[in-house]
Amino acid sequence: MELYHCLNRGVDKRIIFTDNRDRARFVHDMYEFNDVRPALNVGRSSMSDIVSQSLLERRRIVQIHGWCVMGNHYHLLLSELQDGGISLFLRKLNVGYARYFNDRHRRVGTLFQGRTKKILINSDAHFLHILHYIHLNPLDFLKGYERWRDFRIKNSRTALGYLEQYRWSSYLDYCRKKNFPSIITTELFGDVFKNYPKTIGSYLKDIELAPMRPYLLE
Repeated sequence: MELYHCLNRGVDKRIIFTDNRDRARFVHDMYEFNDVRPALNVGRSSMSDIVSQSLLERRRIVQIHGWCVMGNHYHLLLSELQDGGISLFLRKLNVGYARYFNDRHRRVGTLFQGRTKKILINSDAHFLHILHYIHLNPLDFLKGYERWRDFRIKNSRTALGYLEQYRWSSYLDYCRKKNFPSIITTELFGDVFKNYPKTIGSYLKDIELAPMRPYLLE
């Protein structure tokens, strides 16, 4: 199994998740588009069509091992269940969300800056760091903690408390607090991080991020 860190941001670094309605739609799309069958256009389909499709057996094309939705970008940790599954999933996700966003916000044109960046997780060190890095992204929104990538954490308890209040990542599901369990697969990292809250707390205190800079979103 190959594991990829996939990330994309808005064109010209524009905001692509303006509020929780946008974030909720993206989470919905991560579920809806993770299927070999074409997804219904929910906005134009009847409820009976949606219910009928939901009763069909889903055939997922990727496993989502981690994710985080921010303001102008997103992060995903993916592995394939079908040949070409990652490329297909990302194409469906980006196109589908862009159509929703442009329709809702009455805009036209490209939403994302280009093709989604895909980084192969090809070392133990990268594997052990990447899930934490993705889950720490919301600290960008916490005043005084914006320099966390430089490992400037004032208080790890405050940082973790903030992450527990942020719904738009896989962090809560890894902490065994059901958030969006239908889209996430936690077994891969769960076998390594038996107690995830304790593990990420130790990470904040003890692990230097500098060796991971080539893998981070600039």
